[in-house]
Amino acid sequence: MTRIGRIRLLVILTAVAALEIACRTDLIDRRVVIPPSEMATSLLRILASGAGNEDIVRTLGMIAAASAISVILGFALGLLIHALPRVRAALDPLFATYYAVPIFIFYPVLIAIFGLSLLPILLIAVATAIVAMIIATLNGLDRVPRVLSKVARVHHMGALATAVRLQLPAAAPYLFTGVKLAVSYGFIAVIASEFILAPAGLGRQIADAYADFDNRRMYALMLLILIIATVVNTVLHAFDLRWAERRGRKIS
Repeated sequence: MTRIGRIRLLVILTAVAALEIACRTDLIDRRVVIPPSEMATSLLRILASGAGNEDIVRTLGMIAAASAISVILGFALGLLIHALPRVRAALDPLFATYYAVPIFIFYPVLIAIFGLSLLPILLIAVATAIVAMIIATLNGLDRVPRVLSKVARVHHMGALATAVRLQLPAAAPYLFTGVKLAVSYGFIAVIASEFILAPAGLGRQIADAYADFDNRRMYALMLLILIIATVVNTVLHAFDLRWAERRGRKIS
């Protein structure tokens, strides 16, 4: 573990310990927040019983599907828009203000069209995440050095070979930023959508636990989501750093 990683872990452990002490000493009312140790115990019981397995699989499957669609389709649309300067000029103002509009305002329309199925949740998640990937793709392609095009012409490389062997590796850091953002937005959109759109899923279970004043179950499921999101983002961050190191060695 790197020095930065150790510092990050120390900060997290300190925050958890402070919350534990605050709850145990009644600085924070237990009716509001339970100690982290009790959250972990409740989570282990839920996982051991298998009662939440279907909801976990459902939610994680939706997140994975929304993230994959957003990354693939967002990358393809980014390539297309970058190749059409007039279309890009028309869309740039929309991209700049896209996240000022909450996507969730469209959920009544989606429910009316598709009903309480998985499709409205998937559409909202993709609509939330895809623009981040489009913008990252455009930024990456904008920053590809022009000298690479000259290198491709000197070596008589075709358009496909130029894109795969030169342009995409040069744009990779920006593209991977788009991937990380798309996954993060996918997490947020799916969990939030399940609160209001879904009859099942982790978001729905948290909402039901809140309505039933079942703090142990609610905080246990919230802890599970925090753990999953942290692990996924840590893995993506580590992969990004590893990729950057490999690119640095190739360049040097």
